[in-house]
Amino acid sequence: MRLADVLDEDCITVNLQSKDKSEVLSEIVTGFASKLEGVEVSVVVKALLERERLGTTGIGHGVAIPHGRIKGLGAIKVFFGRSKKGVEYESMDRLPVHIFFLIVAPENSASAHLKLLASISHLLKYPEIRLKLIRAADTAEVYRTIIEAERKLGSF
Repeated sequence: MRLADVLDEDCITVNLQSKDKSEVLSEIVTGFASKLEGVEVSVVVKALLERERLGTTGIGHGVAIPHGRIKGLGAIKVFFGRSKKGVEYESMDRLPVHIFFLIVAPENSASAHLKLLASISHLLKYPEIRLKLIRAADTAEVYRTIIEAERKLGSF
């Protein structure tokens, strides 16, 4: 599955204000509530926090990929968020997180969900891509960076 198929430019925010994990998950989900097809924000945040209890989705290098499967959701949704200040996220390397790719998926989409996680992880292993995302001036530049990087590197 290609990231370009599930990430829209209007699902990107570049000015997250939260300071910790639960706040930032709530901020991202609330900011894009209209994209969740009638699924309650609280249900999505609860599912994401439950997933976090299994182990952090803060993969290091300033990146987190919070994700969860949601009953009643019709299709996979991806949201991007950026925090210039960084968020305390209990990430693997214990550093603040600046880049968030939040994935919510229907309950029955395990295969597509995993392929998407792999694609995002693949893109973000490159320091130059992470730096471009952190330095991007606006949502259009973030979107362009993601789509061009995926086109150049391919997807899983």
